Amino acid sequence: MNRSDAAPLLPGSAAHVLFDGFRTDPVLDHAEGLDLDPVDGSLWCGGEAGQLYRIDLDAGSIRLVDQNPGGFTLGVRFAPGRRVLWLDAVRRQVRSLDVAAGGPVEVVVDGRVGDRPLVYPNALEVADDGTVYFSDSDGDAVRPGGGVYRIDPQGRPGLWCDGPFHFANGVALSPDGRWLYVAESAACAVSRVQVLPDGSAGAVERVWELGRRVPDGLAVGPDGRLYVACYYPSVVLRLEEGGDVTPVYEDPIGHVLSNPTNLVFRGTEALVANLGRWHVTSIDMTAVLT
Repeated sequence: MNRSDAAPLLPGSAAHVLFDGFRTDPVLDHAEGLDLDPVDGSLWCGGEAGQLYRIDLDAGSIRLVDQNPGGFTLGVRFAPGRRVLWLDAVRRQVRSLDVAAGGPVEVVVDGRVGDRPLVYPNALEVADDGTVYFSDSDGDAVRPGGGVYRIDPQGRPGLWCDGPFHFANGVALSPDGRWLYVAESAACAVSRVQVLPDGSAGAVERVWELGRRVPDGLAVGPDGRLYVACYYPSVVLRLEEGGDVTPVYEDPIGHVLSNPTNLVFRGTEALVANLGRWHVTSIDMTAVLT
């Protein structure tokens, strides 16, 4: 049954501010992308002035790892070998840091892929073999644009799928690696693209229509199901097989969950970045994952 208009599965008390970066030094400058270091469990996220931060959740401390002056950091994701990748939408770059080795920062893609200029590199996903997918956002509700790029395990970038997408945003691989899910923010929808055996892109299929909700970040939960953080209104949804949509958590006043963008799971806990404020939210998802 489609529960898209039903009450959320979780009560308001299921979420709280996990890390408040409003008065820290440095300030957590409106994070959008985030991911967990697979070795020490620290939380890495970006800022709206090109920052890359490392947050020690146990100590409650934050450190500025890198800043790309004049930039705006969006997607952040760890790749095999403890390499962190992030996207700068203003500089139109894919940047990389070997965390284990300690640097230096490498610019993997700078402004264009081949003869195709990037518009607004936005969100990242990394496969187990090191293949990187990233969305390039363009278009609106009427006019499609942008696409999804792929960087193969040898570091060679190329256009993977040019849609059509209406502002391609969050991306996530299905657990079996057969599909890449793509949030289309301007269409208030989520599509999927088949990953063919040779790694190329198959057809684009619109699966989930979200009504007036604007999807941003996508993540597969520990239950193998797909979750989406919606930038507006401030809600997390679960996307079911067959196109059904289930509200999981919503903040009607946009305080604890405020223009959420990307999310990552830490066990049964969803950690969510809030572009509208200066904090990271924790949502206890135990009741919906078990």
